Amino acid sequence: MGGAGLKQLAELSTQRAHHLAARVVERLGYRLAFDGPHSPSSRADPGPDAGAGRSARLAARSILPRARGCLASLGHRAQPSARDRPVCGGAGVSEPLLFELGSHDRPSPRLPAPGVKTRPLDELVPISLRRQSALPIASLSEPEVARHFGRLGRLNFNLHQGLYPLGSCTMKYNPAVNEALARLDDFADLHPYHPPARAQGALRLMWELERALLALTAMDRMSLQPAAGAHGEWTGLRMIQAYHRSRGESRDEVLVPDSAHGTNPASATLSHLKTVTVRSGSDGQVDLDDFKTKISTRVAAVMLTNPNTVGLFEKDILEIARLSHQHGVQLYYDGANLNALVGVARPGDMGFDVVHLNLHKTFSTPHGGGGPGAGPVGVKSHLVPFLPIPTVERTDEGFRFEYERPQSIGKVRSFYGNFGMLLRAYAYIRTYGNTINEVAQNAVLNASYLRHHLRRSFDDAFSGPSLHEFVLTAKKAKSQGVSAKDIAKRLIDLGFHPPTVYFPLIVPEALMIEPTETESKATLDAFVAAVEQIVEEIANDPELVKTAPHNAPVGRLDEVRAARQLDLRWRPPITKGAPVVAS
Repeated sequence: MGGAGLKQLAELSTQRAHHLAARVVERLGYRLAFDGPHSPSSRADPGPDAGAGRSARLAARSILPRARGCLASLGHRAQPSARDRPVCGGAGVSEPLLFELGSHDRPSPRLPAPGVKTRPLDELVPISLRRQSALPIASLSEPEVARHFGRLGRLNFNLHQGLYPLGSCTMKYNPAVNEALARLDDFADLHPYHPPARAQGALRLMWELERALLALTAMDRMSLQPAAGAHGEWTGLRMIQAYHRSRGESRDEVLVPDSAHGTNPASATLSHLKTVTVRSGSDGQVDLDDFKTKISTRVAAVMLTNPNTVGLFEKDILEIARLSHQHGVQLYYDGANLNALVGVARPGDMGFDVVHLNLHKTFSTPHGGGGPGAGPVGVKSHLVPFLPIPTVERTDEGFRFEYERPQSIGKVRSFYGNFGMLLRAYAYIRTYGNTINEVAQNAVLNASYLRHHLRRSFDDAFSGPSLHEFVLTAKKAKSQGVSAKDIAKRLIDLGFHPPTVYFPLIVPEALMIEPTETESKATLDAFVAAVEQIVEEIANDPELVKTAPHNAPVGRLDEVRAARQLDLRWRPPITKGAPVVAS
């Protein structure tokens, strides 16, 4: 639409919003909470003429109150045609940015007439609140925009293209039916301020999802609010701190294995707790002797992943739980690797007091690129009073939000969490039903199959039986001048996303591989063949591997500079005589 088209759209929306507000006052007996300007929404509360039938009259006109109590929020969204709708987005290497496409002097599309009695814009929005300079956004046609994003889509690797064996990330295929369900109008258009009495379906879904997750984890209650796994970690640690304070105890340490996800010490730091590292033994598991020297009454929590990040089940977990509880320490379960155990074993039965789940991993909601995510946190009964507010409760009258929880740590996110992610996870769990254990069984089967074949090419980091993921070491290749990073980049040429490299840090030249349960044997065999080809190239033509990728849109980057000098914001070029526009 360009800058001029967006301006027209804003004016159209403003005219309709003011018209809607005036009609509500005139016909329904409401009065406006504010004088204006109203764009694109207005707020009204009942006036003296608003009778008991106002809700029915609003509903008859498809205008529903969207706030708690007697306050109503009346919104209007201008809906231009698909041809006229503004499109925003970024661009990748070898493709111009949207801002660099099109032209600023193209005529903007014609929008439909407001369809209501209009007033001069100066009466609706004071000139002091209106932009005076032109908006520097180019006008583009729909084919140009569609082709732009189509080209970008071909630059990106995703699960629709092939295997994504990113260890500890559980990049499984996400069923399309879950996406369709999450886009149902009655869910997607539900406003967070919609009265709970008229959102019973959504509350029931949240309540039932909590019950399902409790059954899978052996916890007693759960909060669905946290928006990511790391957010869940922080929430769990805050509840643990509140619990210790309620007992008059001051604890300032968290024990974390040296193989832990980096979010564990980061969450501890954000909670003003000191991280104490516990060594791993030669078998890749927690060194129990080292653990015994570090557990004390200063420790607030022990954070563990089970299976751990090298894919091994912690054989001493029951003893770790016993020692922790003996010292009054809370045992925290990092749920990043639950895909190996879902429906088979439960953290609560192992002695864990707090669990966070990554719905965007285990329960197949899309993730990557920073979101969206969902990291519900479950707790045992002694920690229930400290759960974030609100919780969803079931009563004889239906479902409701409970805010009266005096020991709660408060809200940890706006509203009630990433509801769309909760819906997808709910559909996933209901689809599997009592056969959800097949998720873990097939994930372990696929990983074991890959490990069996790939250990011919690279050495095992540890010899124990692995579960959903495993770690190989490319030390021998490194001695030939080829690094784990080189191998990962060569896989791009052969049509596969690289595995996680250089993690966990306790494994030199680590290649962490997690195929997930959604991959076929044919795909796994193709991945094995690609790795074996790379091993041959290391022996016969190492430069081919060291300079990879060769077929990707982007070659070798200065990754150190990219990490240290982040530049994620587009800035318009400054040309002579052009006005300076804030970015």
